[in-house]
Amino acid sequence: MMGTTPVLFALVALCGGLGAALRYGLDSFISAKFGALLPWGTITINVSGSFALGFLTGLLANTQLNEAWLLAMGTGVLGGYTTFSTASFDTLRLLRAGRPWSSLANALGTLFAAVLAAWGGYLLSSLL
Repeated sequence: MMGTTPVLFALVALCGGLGAALRYGLDSFISAKFGALLPWGTITINVSGSFALGFLTGLLANTQLNEAWLLAMGTGVLGGYTTFSTASFDTLRLLRAGRPWSSLANALGTLFAAVLAAWGGYLLSSLL
């Protein structure tokens, strides 16, 4: 694992802000388009972010990709982009709204889809 330098720290912070802005924009768009039956924006963000992180991790494992790129993109952009805390809150919100099946589907479905997406991203990177 590489050491943190001031430049790398600043790059991860900048990339984290970019990821958070992407998350906000995409979640707003998807929520307006598909409504609130399930938190589709958060689900889409976490699954696509898991795929992307799996892909980046696979690139690092299978090539000579610089670890700084994984830190900037994975920890920075994708760390700011994905949101486990929002997924957890959405699950609780559905439960408190008297929708236990939607809550269970959100919790287990998001977890299953995110892990499957990360695996798929990792496998895809090994084909390159």
